[in-house]
Amino acid sequence: MPRHLALLLCLVAGSLFAESAKRPNIVFIFSDDHAYQAISAYGSKINRTPNIDRIANEGILFKQCYVTNSICGPQRAVIQTGKYSHLNGFIRNDNTFNGDQQTFPKLLQQAGYQTAVVGKWHLKSKPQGFDYFEVLKGQGPYYNPPMLTADGTVNHTGYTTDIISDLTLKWFKEERDPDKPFMLMTQHKAPHRNWQPGPKYLTKYDDVTIPEPPTLFTENEGLGSPAMNQTMTISRHMFPKDLKLTPPRLNPEQMKAWSAAYDPKNRAFKEAKLEGKKLLQWKYQRYVKDYLRCIDSVDDAVGRVLDYLEEAGLAENTIVIYSSDQGFYLGEHGWFDKRWAYEESLRTPFVARWPGIIKPGSHNSDIVSPIDFAQTFLQLAGAPDPGDMQGRSLMPLLQGSTPNDWRKTHYFHYYEFPGAHDVRRHYAVVDTRYKLIHFYEKDVDMWQLIDLKADPLETRNFYNNPEYATVRAKLHQELDRLRTEFEVPHDPGPEPKKKKAKKKPA
Repeated sequence: MPRHLALLLCLVAGSLFAESAKRPNIVFIFSDDHAYQAISAYGSKINRTPNIDRIANEGILFKQCYVTNSICGPQRAVIQTGKYSHLNGFIRNDNTFNGDQQTFPKLLQQAGYQTAVVGKWHLKSKPQGFDYFEVLKGQGPYYNPPMLTADGTVNHTGYTTDIISDLTLKWFKEERDPDKPFMLMTQHKAPHRNWQPGPKYLTKYDDVTIPEPPTLFTENEGLGSPAMNQTMTISRHMFPKDLKLTPPRLNPEQMKAWSAAYDPKNRAFKEAKLEGKKLLQWKYQRYVKDYLRCIDSVDDAVGRVLDYLEEAGLAENTIVIYSSDQGFYLGEHGWFDKRWAYEESLRTPFVARWPGIIKPGSHNSDIVSPIDFAQTFLQLAGAPDPGDMQGRSLMPLLQGSTPNDWRKTHYFHYYEFPGAHDVRRHYAVVDTRYKLIHFYEKDVDMWQLIDLKADPLETRNFYNNPEYATVRAKLHQELDRLRTEFEVPHDPGPEPKKKKAKKKPA
């Protein structure tokens, strides 16, 4: 379908929707680094998330939500703009987002929506397009966060996830204009590194052993040098503060609770004198339990929002979305963190509820992406599509209908090298079975072909296998098509950093 015709149909559909029904409120709940495999609605074998599941059970679960750039800040910029990283200008976490550019909150404001964002922002520049904001500075701490508002910095005491929930409910009760539809983004720091649980869950999972992923002990030889030469293994690259062997900076009361939970565990670990496989197993248990404890608080926060919407009579005309900036490794490939085009970091959770519109208990296997969120929000609001965004409205999928021309492939591009964890820059074309990945560093120029049917754990590279010659050729052709469609420039890599001149002694 020609793009101008598709845009016209979206405009007509949005206009008809706005005329036929009261425009819905939008609640977008967003977490940081939440792995889909740690959500029970996605089949988690290691934890339960009843409130996130509640959204899925009362709405729709998307099985194939693929990110465009598996890293925190850039993915947030993609959501704000509906454009790939190379066009919105935010390709790495150390960039600063240009808030002067077109964003979906600004367009919603123009359409008459009240807009607000609470919690993690992580784009460095001051939020624009919001009638209200109270956001963490940078990554923000897990406890006692200073938060930026339009009037300056406000210091809070307590656990950050709970504080974000409190501020969200406060906005509903005190700041919301009852005469306007609203779009609220409530965004959590958790479960980002270094996974500090809240007081309520400090000792949860102490009496259980979390199942280990089958590739926890792999060295990734089958994937080649990019996957072998990184710095994100649980065995070698976690810091003492990640493992809570050193205490965080807390006030005396908080420190008392922390010490009661961790000091006995630390003494037991030091006495055990573990090494080799047993040491890796201990680190995995330590890491993943703290990670899951952080998620428990996020799930509680989701429940508080859902409960308030019910109590305030807002649930019927509010679409609620839960998602994360990307997936995360919970020991798969022996890793923590994200960044790769492999499944655990490529896929992110995405569930949505909209009573009367979304059929409860729906599942969708189409390829969708956070790049689609902006245009979806605009169509929900009956606002025009500006024509230069690169996603598509998910409205038909939410209503249970997949357009005949819906995408069958997806383009991914990771840029942050040199950078944390030493994951080489790469781009990829993916469908629901195959991935063609190109690592394009000067010292590592390599292609990978992944076949999820033959190798669901992604441990082998089929690129040079002659049996895949036809598949490989088709994927190369599709990759070239997508790079042209999305106007992806040649990426020569970052400029080498200039060495700072040493100061001469006085």
